[in-house]
Amino acid sequence: MSMQDSPPSNGPDLPALLLVNLGTPQAPTAPEVRRYLAEFLHDHRVVQLTRWLWCPLLHFVILPLRSPKVAHKYASIWMAEGSPLAVYTARLAAAVQSQLPQWRVGHAMRYGEPSLAAALNQLRVDGVRDVRVLPLYPQYSTTTTEAVADVIAKHGQGLNVAMLQDYHRDAGWAASVAASIRAHWDAHGRGERLLLSFHGIPQRLVDAGDPYAMQCEASAQAIAAALDVPRAEILLTFQSRFGREQWLQPYTQATLEQLARDGVRKVDVACPGFAVDCLETLEEITVENAHAFRALGGEALRYIPCLNDAPDHARALAALVQQDEGWR
Repeated sequence: MSMQDSPPSNGPDLPALLLVNLGTPQAPTAPEVRRYLAEFLHDHRVVQLTRWLWCPLLHFVILPLRSPKVAHKYASIWMAEGSPLAVYTARLAAAVQSQLPQWRVGHAMRYGEPSLAAALNQLRVDGVRDVRVLPLYPQYSTTTTEAVADVIAKHGQGLNVAMLQDYHRDAGWAASVAASIRAHWDAHGRGERLLLSFHGIPQRLVDAGDPYAMQCEASAQAIAAALDVPRAEILLTFQSRFGREQWLQPYTQATLEQLARDGVRKVDVACPGFAVDCLETLEEITVENAHAFRALGGEALRYIPCLNDAPDHARALAALVQQDEGWR
């Protein structure tokens, strides 16, 4: 990452903040998607299979088959400025910078470009010493947050780096999510069900102690409280399953299909585990899952966008940066 997100006046005496997202291909083409997926799926935090078994399977089966299909999906959501995840992450960093004039704010990606490793190295070269890294994952998981910590451990030498563990129950964040849902209801009316879809992880990781599932539930409770609706009126599901093993349930698509069978015609869906819109929200939810819902009799899956670079989202993240709780 270049620190182009930061005003030119920012210097080494200012503390730095890096907003870190997962990553995205540089272009919606099979070669670029393959390059990105190769880095992502090589990480032992993402896939824990033995390398001698996984690497041949990845390079000779999964990548050749999946890359063209995934590239087609990216092409369907690509913006004029680039990948939605990259565009909205950069805009969010700029919005947070406006809230923190005494900080040097930038953004980076765990996989792909602009890379977190390069961002940390550049800060060291520039003489910056105090750095806060905010992974844009409200809920902690070993598969995401710890993957960011791995890069910090390897490339953060010579820097005083603190990383935010999670913000899954933060009042400002929950209020922002609730406000986005309320605005949707004000504009379009309230659907028959409100469904909160979070990215899934393998069940075995939760069984081994990963707190992700508990934090997703705590987030649902915080959002329900901010909305002033009973928690029982909100459905919590998990999407984006990969592979054949059991992942966290209930699955989003299976839930939507059952709702359609039960006669539900309008469902509102929000994805509060994602800070900004991306392939999983703009294609998986609004295209694939919406099609599955309609195929069984549903009329409308109304997707509520992620917070993206909304002012209250930027204010909530800026407030987190200025407190000490949760940083390590």
